[in-house]
Amino acid sequence: MSLRHAVLAALIQGEASGYELTKRFDVGVANFWHSRPQQLYAELTRLHGEGLVRATEVVQESRPNKRLYSLTDTGTRALVDFAAGPLRPTNLRDELTVAVQCADVVEPDALLAHLGRRAEEAGRKLAALRRTETSILSGRDEEEFVRTTGHLGPYLTCRRGIRYEADTQEWCEWAAGLIRAKRRATRPS
Repeated sequence: MSLRHAVLAALIQGEASGYELTKRFDVGVANFWHSRPQQLYAELTRLHGEGLVRATEVVQESRPNKRLYSLTDTGTRALVDFAAGPLRPTNLRDELTVAVQCADVVEPDALLAHLGRRAEEAGRKLAALRRTETSILSGRDEEEFVRTTGHLGPYLTCRRGIRYEADTQEWCEWAAGLIRAKRRATRPS
């Protein structure tokens, strides 16, 4: 997948400025696709040049003018083609997992610190995703939401992020527990 598809998918929710899109990425898309704001703006320029998004300039009196981006029919078709086409399997590349693979030769305290930080980070992301979920549901239960929404995709990806971060937090805590148990078992009596 490329950034272009993530940007097009973020525009399904409707017209947005580059700044608003960076916020959408921070709140919703970042749990499955990370992008720096500069990359996002450069991609919007490319997508506009290719006719996949339209840009409308909005004149503002007290601030610089802004551009609002929206999907064109061509952009929507490109997104539909992408989603219907063959998708590559996810390849996990995680430095922490590589470090944990070395648990038999690495100082346990270093691994425990890494695992603790990652568990805390996952906990923060999990809390943010749960706030996003609450906002998406807007007081509806899941059944009512599914029945009444025009934007199921953001909810589905939010729930994927919740599951991922909850699993990451749980795994870090579990791995740290085993590393502590191993350290206790191998200490001289």
